[in-house]
Amino acid sequence: MSMKKPLFLAIATLLIICSCDSNDFSKAFETVSKEVKSEFAPDSRVKTFEAEIEKVGENLVLRGVTTEKEAKDALLSKLAENKIDILDSMVLLPHPELGDKTYGITNLSVINIRMKPGYDEESGTQTLLGTPLQILEKRGGWLRVVSPEGYIAWVTSGSVAAVTKEEAQVWRDAPKVVVNTYYTILRSQPSDNATVVCDAVWGCIVTKLSEQGKYYKVLLPNGKEAYLLKEHSQDFTQWLDSRKPTPEKIIATAKQFLGFPYMWGGTSVKGMDCSGFTKTTYYLNGIILQRDASQQVYTGDDVDITNGLDNLKMGDLIFFGRKATETQKERATHVGIYIGNGEFIHCATSVRINSLIPEADNYYEGSVRLIRARRILGNEDADKGITSIKHHPWYFKTIE
Repeated sequence: MSMKKPLFLAIATLLIICSCDSNDFSKAFETVSKEVKSEFAPDSRVKTFEAEIEKVGENLVLRGVTTEKEAKDALLSKLAENKIDILDSMVLLPHPELGDKTYGITNLSVINIRMKPGYDEESGTQTLLGTPLQILEKRGGWLRVVSPEGYIAWVTSGSVAAVTKEEAQVWRDAPKVVVNTYYTILRSQPSDNATVVCDAVWGCIVTKLSEQGKYYKVLLPNGKEAYLLKEHSQDFTQWLDSRKPTPEKIIATAKQFLGFPYMWGGTSVKGMDCSGFTKTTYYLNGIILQRDASQQVYTGDDVDITNGLDNLKMGDLIFFGRKATETQKERATHVGIYIGNGEFIHCATSVRINSLIPEADNYYEGSVRLIRARRILGNEDADKGITSIKHHPWYFKTIE
């Protein structure tokens, strides 16, 4: 692969000043690292590349972590080409210190996943009880994980049951039940008055052990047993077989969240942002979407809206944001689901229905920022950024 011109310039700068003080060298190395990251891992939500350099005695040591072997190799190669001697201590993820426990199962009803390891860091997304994850590394009490749609971020280690690949496959193959109501309680005994074990929300998945009267006896990812009301749940396989997403079903599901509050980073009934709302709506119909609006806008098939709304169909995703200019790229910052007749449903302050038609009483003032539309239904293809749950390898196929 040929190296881009800016990377040549950065390496040249590095070579010239490497004999100077360490601060100058560090700045030059940062420039090189950014160039490599831009080429091999430009989006930190789906690829990790964090390179650092440290002076240890008379030696320069490359540290950091990455999910992209090509990025690490490219950086080392360019440094070697310019006769810059550096010791390689950069770790390829998953981190070897994890041992064989490089998978995990979400352990609580809803967990908040953050962009950096810390309670005060920005919320990125959420996962539900029973959601399979890949674990990349552990830092203190935090795990860097990958969600089923490929989103990389951090979660507290106690929120995830760490398992081996084989244990993850056992979980995958076991009979399971899924919660099909907004909210429920799992109890220690098959009784409405028994001690609470945990809560669960719509879409949570647990392993089924047996049936006792009006309850399922279930196993949680942390190894605890509990009892879940049958009327609040359904056999997971039967539930998935009944997920035959149509435009009407997508809109019917979306409308069940009317009035639910907006929460940045939310993807559950406990709170959702705009793309969390579209993601949750489609997930409950058996489809896994990408996490953010800026990712969803590149999935599915493009719908031409340059001459109006006539090409839109119920269930299409419509995106709002910054239109492209000579100096700036288009940027999607908001998303909703088209209903028809100029109306769409979205989460802005709360889940609500608005119109794209200026004369309508429920006209959405942000309609002037409409930039794009994408058709999801009929395009369930991982290459298009859309995956059916029943075709996802962490749920039903051999885990790679």
